[in-house]
Amino acid sequence: MGRITLDKVSKRFGDVEVIPPLDLTIEDGDFTVFVGPSGCGKSTLLRLIAGLEDTSGGQIRIDSQDATHVPPAKRGLAMVFQSYALYPHMSVRKNIAFPMKMAGVSEDEQNRRIDAAAKALNLTDYLDRRPGQLSGGQRQRVAIGRAIVREPAAFLFDEPLSNLDAALRVGMRLEISELHKRLRTTMIYVTHDQVEAMTMADKIVVLRAGHIEQVGSPLELYRAPRNTFVAGFIGSPKMNLIDGPEAARHGAHTIGIRPEHIDVVEENGTWQGTVGVAEHLGSDTFFHIHNTGLAETLTVRALGEVTLSHGDAIHLSPRAELIHKFDAQGLRIE
Repeated sequence: MGRITLDKVSKRFGDVEVIPPLDLTIEDGDFTVFVGPSGCGKSTLLRLIAGLEDTSGGQIRIDSQDATHVPPAKRGLAMVFQSYALYPHMSVRKNIAFPMKMAGVSEDEQNRRIDAAAKALNLTDYLDRRPGQLSGGQRQRVAIGRAIVREPAAFLFDEPLSNLDAALRVGMRLEISELHKRLRTTMIYVTHDQVEAMTMADKIVVLRAGHIEQVGSPLELYRAPRNTFVAGFIGSPKMNLIDGPEAARHGAHTIGIRPEHIDVVEENGTWQGTVGVAEHLGSDTFFHIHNTGLAETLTVRALGEVTLSHGDAIHLSPRAELIHKFDAQGLRIE
């Protein structure tokens, strides 16, 4: 079991409160992602759960047991860092075995768990190699294997893919998601990359300056962002936010429209502008539009290859039913 509850948990460093008191429940078996800009407190919150930082207030419960002052090694959690933290002089097998050896697990049981983890992570052929003989993605799989063999109540991932190149990130993202589906163990995953959050999470926790801005499934956050911060953070490219007369026409202080919800039309569009930069990606084209009178730059996502280029006039029609409305405080208007 791996239900984790934070009750009025806070953290101060000296006079600076980096995590104001917050409440959060992570259900057993959930894949929960903490996401937000740099400095929002997501890694600090993960370290509080792990016991690597002491709380300044509140209570942390793991499966209803108070773990607030329990040492990290006694919490039944396993953490995977972005730096891998492997022992370079040890083989892959010995690296994976190390936490079990420290815990006094029998050699037969160690071998059983190592073989099972290696099979799950496609590491069977690499058990006798040292970390220096592995790729970055393989090293990260070894770090995950070392966590798996501890059979924890929950896995904690602190930006585990940030050291990998783009292709490896996509591959490892899929591997971690598939691993979760097989193990059904609680996973808490920290990232600044909202694409990772959207593609991996059962539940996303959006943080800003230590505050929880919204908690929900990826589609809930995409379809109904609670405020302009979440609206602008979730989605790639991010939502267009428009103030002024156009927003007032819709009965709002600010309106939002996602790039994929604006259609490029031949003529008589609701909005007109000039193409600034056109990013042709084959399956998609991203246009960055100037001179619309709406915002400094409007981003539009068109399907397929659209032949417009820099300096061309462009006609646009937003899908009215997909326009989001926000008040003067930036809160969603239903």
